[in-house]
Amino acid sequence: MGGLKTHLTDSAAAFKGVFGNPNLRKLQLAWAAVIVGHWAYLVAVAVFAYDVGGTGAVGLLVVIRTVPAALVAPFAAVLADRYRRTLVMIASNLLRALLIAGAGVCVYADAPAEIVYAIVGIAMLVGTPFRPALAALTPSVARTPSELTAANAVASTLESIGYFMGPALAGLLLAGAGTEVVFFLTTFTFALSALFIWRVDLAGEAVHGAGERRADIFSEALVGFRTVGGDSRLRILLGLFSAQTLVAGALTVLIVVMAFELLDMGESGVGFLNSAIGVGALIGSIIAISLAGMRRLSPAFIGGLVLWGIPLVLIGLWSTPALALVLLAIVGAGNSLVDVALFTLIQRAVPDEVLARVFGVIQFLWIATFGLGGIIVVPLVDWLGADGALVVAGAFLPVLALLTGRHLYRLDAAAEAPGPGLSLLRSIPIFAPLPGTPLEHLAARLVPLRVDAGTVVVRQGDSGDRFYVVVEGEVDIAVDGETVSELGPGGYFGEIALIRDVPRTATATARTAVVLYALEREDFLAAVTGHAPSAEAAEHVASARLASVPPTGAHLPA
Repeated sequence: MGGLKTHLTDSAAAFKGVFGNPNLRKLQLAWAAVIVGHWAYLVAVAVFAYDVGGTGAVGLLVVIRTVPAALVAPFAAVLADRYRRTLVMIASNLLRALLIAGAGVCVYADAPAEIVYAIVGIAMLVGTPFRPALAALTPSVARTPSELTAANAVASTLESIGYFMGPALAGLLLAGAGTEVVFFLTTFTFALSALFIWRVDLAGEAVHGAGERRADIFSEALVGFRTVGGDSRLRILLGLFSAQTLVAGALTVLIVVMAFELLDMGESGVGFLNSAIGVGALIGSIIAISLAGMRRLSPAFIGGLVLWGIPLVLIGLWSTPALALVLLAIVGAGNSLVDVALFTLIQRAVPDEVLARVFGVIQFLWIATFGLGGIIVVPLVDWLGADGALVVAGAFLPVLALLTGRHLYRLDAAAEAPGPGLSLLRSIPIFAPLPGTPLEHLAARLVPLRVDAGTVVVRQGDSGDRFYVVVEGEVDIAVDGETVSELGPGGYFGEIALIRDVPRTATATARTAVVLYALEREDFLAAVTGHAPSAEAAEHVASARLASVPPTGAHLPA
């Protein structure tokens, strides 16, 4: 009971912290503006297409919106790993605002529908970097792991609210005005989102790969796929996510079939059934806030998959309108749990320098599998009937969860913050400015070493390949054969050769048997140079130590 109370207290504190963190609050408001405008815009575009060309035009518009965006998503995400993520998001929003305003002008002027469709497709393309950039930036803004989970839960809640508010605003404006007015409203929401992001104060925002020779964009985009492909745990996680979005795509078709063939609810039933999912998603996202106090999120992810599947099986077995509405609300709640757990697990497990590209892979998988689900369910319904298709689609996810849950649990274990290493890094001025999640990634890369007394760890004049922290024992630092300092637990050495790209400036020898943590050159430089306050702190430490050269006798750190 006491543990539950503590967990709820931590969750409430993390939720409060999301809005108490000025940068997180602005990012959440930016996301809210985007999602409201996005849904309002989609409703207006669909109405415009239907008025112009009927159902066929609506289907064509879906293809225009989804297929190019799916293909471009992994490449667009490269921008958020190579440039300031805030600038990428601002540019994406402003370009979308201009394009959608242009579409509104075209509608008002009765321009050919093909022009409007082309603008819609381009607007979707320029919008693809936004979500990966936001998801990749959030861990750098969150101050604690609990705050990160809470931020993802709040984002899910806002997405559910936007799912209602956007179409509602569009409906009101369409009833009293025209399609172009909704387009102009969307222009305002995207511009407002850009303003919120512009006000985010991230003096130390990471810019990865600055000054490095960059590969072509195709090779850069493949890094996200290679990151996922090289980690079996990530493959399982994204495989399960793709299975869920496959079923989600199938459900968009099954809801129509359910309304007309199983439940006899007619056209209005399609709207009611979709609304039930939205209500459940809102409730689920609120429940998901309780995940903020948890380190292990794989149970919530697996639970969300089960909540996605079992209700569909039950609808297939017992088809009544009231039961279907309740069960679809449960599906919506499960969807929120999956989203929050997925985003947080990915943010904890993937290095910051490739995080946006991994989210680009996720965006690609989401769009591709969602569309595929809508295609393959049609012959499934013809073969098994609506009820049989629901049972098969619903059973698919729980069975997969049962088969892979044990492997997914290992991803959670890897995301656990390494306590001693994390504490040591926090005590070092170079790393102290790093936000919580990037610091955890760095701590996970520490390599423990045991060294016997008398062993030379680094030698003056050699090239620098590692940074070292003393965990136990004592290390002598010598310059030109003269001992100038002694380092005990918490001491560190090796940074000058890495920061200045020069040979080792001193020799470090184990006076006693010592335990060290080693950090590879690439990991050290990626963390320090990608975060301005850490880079400044590192340069200050290096300058101070180089200034204190013998004969003054100081901590010259090799």
